[in-house]
Amino acid sequence: MAKVDLVDVSIRDGNQSLWGATGLRTAQMLEIAAKLDRAGFRAIDFTSSSHMAVAVRYFRDNPWERIRRMRAAMPRTPLQFITTGLRFIAWQQADPDFMRIVYRRLQANGIRRMVMLDPMHDADAVLEASRIVRQEGDAEVMAALTFTLSDVHDDAFYAGFAAKLAASPDIDLFYIKDPGGLLSPERARTLAPAIKAVIGDKALEIHSHCTIGFGPMASLSAAQTGAISAVHVGIGPLGDGSSLPEAGRMIANLEEAGHNVPVDPSLLGDVSDYWWRLAKAEGLEPGAPQNFDASFLRHQIAGGVMTTTKRQLQELGLLHRLPEVIAETEQVRSELGQPIMVTPFPQMVMSQALFNVIGTGRYAQVSDQVIRYVMGKFGRPTRPIDPTVEAAILGRGRAKEIAAEEDFPSLADLRKRFGAGMDEEEFLLRAVMPGEQVDAMLAGGPSLARYNPQAVPIFALLRALAERPAARDIVVERPGLRLALHAGDSVA
Repeated sequence: MAKVDLVDVSIRDGNQSLWGATGLRTAQMLEIAAKLDRAGFRAIDFTSSSHMAVAVRYFRDNPWERIRRMRAAMPRTPLQFITTGLRFIAWQQADPDFMRIVYRRLQANGIRRMVMLDPMHDADAVLEASRIVRQEGDAEVMAALTFTLSDVHDDAFYAGFAAKLAASPDIDLFYIKDPGGLLSPERARTLAPAIKAVIGDKALEIHSHCTIGFGPMASLSAAQTGAISAVHVGIGPLGDGSSLPEAGRMIANLEEAGHNVPVDPSLLGDVSDYWWRLAKAEGLEPGAPQNFDASFLRHQIAGGVMTTTKRQLQELGLLHRLPEVIAETEQVRSELGQPIMVTPFPQMVMSQALFNVIGTGRYAQVSDQVIRYVMGKFGRPTRPIDPTVEAAILGRGRAKEIAAEEDFPSLADLRKRFGAGMDEEEFLLRAVMPGEQVDAMLAGGPSLARYNPQAVPIFALLRALAERPAARDIVVERPGLRLALHAGDSVA
């Protein structure tokens, strides 16, 4: 049977799904980059605007520097960026001229594959963003067909949407994106050929999460139709769970079915071993094969959002209320017109459900993002919004304030605010992030160049000892190693 490539999602989607996007820093990525580059992957799902914001907010890592350094360390394998159209970090749709700079800087720094995703399946929006990408660089453009379950989203719906995009020279390839892991093996066997029939020679990949156990079998079933050129996977502890199928097992299953998978098993083993050592050193929970959970077919919560919500409830001492939040999520999604549960909508819907459960009442607290959604600023919902909920949200004083605001400042206004001479990369971050976070990132200087999982316990010990007032001078010695920490030193 035909060759089937793999796309590795560990750094971006695996990290986001299992570790809340906060599990990996630049140095940790760089440490394994050379082996990852030689392993034979079709592409690396590397970053998104939200992922870039996490780098600044939590690690003080410069996300532009991260792209440059990873591109230099990985010259063979395309680095992939996923975007929901004309949006960068902020929730609002941005000025197209502003996004032109975003796409230019991303490609100039080393992004070689751009994923264009519109949660409402607005073909015009995808084509507009793709044209800008093409005008500002030479990255290949992959259009997302975001899978969900409804009486609207049948095979004909996805084939029709793909056909509109396939006619454009600005779209190079497609993928079935299944963020909720809802695609069954049976549905994959009809959906993949239906899409391939209308896109012709343009390639089709599959990205199916394992959240309810469907991901590995759906990916294999799609590949067996002959319509799929690549399967998206996570490596070692960054596969399975709410992430994508684990790479080693996916390869074994594809080869058992007669496919050729051009990935170096030795290098893949080295990469997997590194992620396992990192997960153990940093106390990060690995993904694990999932049992089938039919409840996800109703609420359709994506894995990364579920992980984040669990963490929030645990921090509040309210983890026991998670079943209530999940049930409320289903109700809120219905009331808001059944949005597809892909960024940014899962975050909106589940956050609103959380407010409804732990707050003073349903819709007593409503985020600005939900207000903007109800106003239609994110596109047209699949179904009309519940009129009672719509009236309650739009009748708030805050809704009137948002209605009077400009959605996103023009590029000219932003240039006026920050100065026409500001470096483009700093300007893009300052336009959409708190200034103090960008200041802290810039003050932090370049990211660390090296990371060794075996050194993590030693540095943890040194930090603990340094916090003791009596510990003025500390020396750790073993054969071939001597570490000294003197009063006034800092432990990085």
